Amino acid sequence: MKQVPFTVEVRKKTGKEMAKKLRRQGLIPAILYGPQTDPLPLAAKVNELKRILQRHRGESLIFNLTVVDNGNTSQRMALIKELQYHPVTDEIIHADFYEIRMDRPVEVDVPIKVVGKAKGVEKGGLLELIMREITVSCLPNQIPDSIEVDVTELDIGDTLHVRDLTPPEGMKFVEDPDEPVVTIIEVEAESEGGEETEGESAA
Repeated sequence: MKQVPFTVEVRKKTGKEMAKKLRRQGLIPAILYGPQTDPLPLAAKVNELKRILQRHRGESLIFNLTVVDNGNTSQRMALIKELQYHPVTDEIIHADFYEIRMDRPVEVDVPIKVVGKAKGVEKGGLLELIMREITVSCLPNQIPDSIEVDVTELDIGDTLHVRDLTPPEGMKFVEDPDEPVVTIIEVEAESEGGEETEGESAA
């Protein structure tokens, strides 16, 4: 898992007006929290954050935060837990950072990546991905960019559940083992001509 440096500042004031003021300065409100971390309000440079996310699109990132507080700095390690976007402009308006320890497991959602072509699809079936992300527990440096799910042997009517997946070494799935991940459904062929044609024939 890649580590990226990122500098943030502690903000002393909160609220909507402060958030508007920050955004006019090219900043967004953010917060740092964790199991052993009291919530810490932050301000972050939005364009720098966007550049990092665009440069590492599709990768799992650990942010090596330099936290500036009245000229003093401290180092924190964190994951992005959530990003909030403006409903119209789709710009980032808030970021949640989750503080981690490199020697302690964390729970994160990892995208599922389907590999292979299912037997059932070759027969005309349709692959339905039910679970697009799966929650895993592992050390931060073991967080994968994705979990690959091989569907090659799946036939029409088959379903892969969480219990059918093998997690990478040092990792475990947190999801319910009975949760379905992917299935192959049968596509019913439409009758030629449809009901309207049948009605016309009967007339």
